[in-house]
Amino acid sequence: MSRLSHIFRELGRSLYRFPGTALGALLSLALLFLLFDLFWIAAATTEQLYTRLISQLRMEAFVAEHVIDTEIPPLQDAIAHTEGIIAIEYISREKAREVLHEMLGTDLLIGYDSANPLPRSFIIEFESDALNSEDMASVCEGLSGFPEIAEVTYSQQWLKNAEATRVIIKRFGLALGVFILLTAIISSVNNIRLMTRARTEGFQQMRLLGAGRLFLAFPFLIEGMLISGLSAAAGWLAINYGSHQISLTQIEIVYPVIEEIVIFCAAAAALGAISGYLGIRKLLR
Repeated sequence: MSRLSHIFRELGRSLYRFPGTALGALLSLALLFLLFDLFWIAAATTEQLYTRLISQLRMEAFVAEHVIDTEIPPLQDAIAHTEGIIAIEYISREKAREVLHEMLGTDLLIGYDSANPLPRSFIIEFESDALNSEDMASVCEGLSGFPEIAEVTYSQQWLKNAEATRVIIKRFGLALGVFILLTAIISSVNNIRLMTRARTEGFQQMRLLGAGRLFLAFPFLIEGMLISGLSAAAGWLAINYGSHQISLTQIEIVYPVIEEIVIFCAAAAALGAISGYLGIRKLLR
């Protein structure tokens, strides 16, 4: 019990003797974690928006003019068995006319009742795993090999740009995470070193009396855990407050679940313990 009371007494001594340093460490780490939290939310929101937009992507295969109507059902069945395709809809000339009418609000084909010039086509829907440039290009190439198909179109360039943007966001998130990790460690290490400089003699006396390294370092490990853990929690509290003050109707903001937030705060506390050890290890030699 005396050892435990000594550890917590040393912890309190560090905090009340250097309140400015402790508060500065808390605020600086809170800002760093808040920056990461905001990016985390932005990345999750962007990912959901990307998934929603990409799920609406369709491919259209136009039927060649020489194909008669009786050949349409077997052709549709053959296309439906292509890997990655989950739904296919046949658009006849009459259906294409109705769609055009709905889009423009007027029928531009009045007088063409007996000779509708609109093409026939298949609207193809893909499973989520196949909604990528490589798989869709492969399907497009396969459908182009059908003699009954005149042309295959889809938003190829848009899909490539969307995928490239997604990769950039992920890479930026990784770089940001590494930057915050290093900055948090350096900040915590320097703050703890400042707190221990005035207590060098006390450390030496404790070492001469037989105190172990872990016993001497433990208050600073706890201090690092407290500051980092509280900083991470403060960042999420600020976001929680802001989320109740700001309302967006066009975009649905995606927040991490409570389990992920708890794991994040625990990881931040563990990071603080590591930085606490790095800050004190010179005095333990």
